[in-house]
Amino acid sequence: MKLSELGEFGLINILSKIVEDSRDPQSPQWKNMVAGIGDDAAAWKNKRGLTLATTDCLVENIHFKPGQSSWRDLGWKALAVNLSDIAAMGGKAGYALVTIGLPREAEVESIIDLYEGIIELGNMWGVAIAGGDITSSEKFIISLTVTGNSGKHLLRRSSARPGDIIAVTGNPGMAAAGYKLIEDGIEETETDAPLRQAFLRPSPRLAEGIAICASGSRTAIDISDGLVADLGHICNSSGTGARINTDLIPVHPTARKIFPDQALDMALGGGEDYELLFTAEAQVIEKVKRTTSTRVTVIGEVTTGPAGVVNVIDENGRPYRVEKAGWDHFGK
Repeated sequence: MKLSELGEFGLINILSKIVEDSRDPQSPQWKNMVAGIGDDAAAWKNKRGLTLATTDCLVENIHFKPGQSSWRDLGWKALAVNLSDIAAMGGKAGYALVTIGLPREAEVESIIDLYEGIIELGNMWGVAIAGGDITSSEKFIISLTVTGNSGKHLLRRSSARPGDIIAVTGNPGMAAAGYKLIEDGIEETETDAPLRQAFLRPSPRLAEGIAICASGSRTAIDISDGLVADLGHICNSSGTGARINTDLIPVHPTARKIFPDQALDMALGGGEDYELLFTAEAQVIEKVKRTTSTRVTVIGEVTTGPAGVVNVIDENGRPYRVEKAGWDHFGK
């Protein structure tokens, strides 16, 4: 079977089973493991609480195109996508390791700019760059590993329950709209700058993740793959279904104005937003709204099933067909 037939998440399921089958119940490492493959970050017990760890990479011509953004912005984003995973677990980030694969003709000044972008965002969140690795490569590859910590509780993908309310931070679809503006070569304006920034310099929702966890929610994910796809991951892990309403999706007004026929689908499946989608009882959602300055919008409800199925309903109560639910590295 080819990867294009299996897909990214089919491969993850196979590898997860291989790892699970290797588990040694007597091993101290396995005994301390709290979250492994299948969540936004891994987690294991330490003497004070929980250690978190995540890794993600950006590959030239897959995740970015040369000249599409500045090297400083690319460094910022490389760290941001990892911090978003820590945020989705309700944790606080601490250290980062940076690995870069570089073509021989790479400009040293570009690499310096890349690191300055990483450091800029790291300083905002108290993240120390602790080391890494450099290797030669035919294409640019930027891979980060970020560690962090949490108390006794985590946000997980597997704890949603039927009847939970579904909410999302910010305005999904902004990054997809920003990407299209850049890809189409449309001249930047003051009005559309926030859309471009959402793609080039996403803001990891670390403070919001901590607030969500502290308010009593136990279920969250970042919507880097797309809102519908990532909600489907929660439903798969939790054995539930979900229903969301298109008229509740907080599409950014500028995205709707520039792309009136595409903005909703961008919000539902565009990906790269790095907003947090979470589920909880209604009173918990209200508490989150009171404790964070970021917009929090209720968009639907967790249902009994079928497991993994997300039903999208339009303003007239009819099923809405999503053109693209989200991102799959090996999908067609």
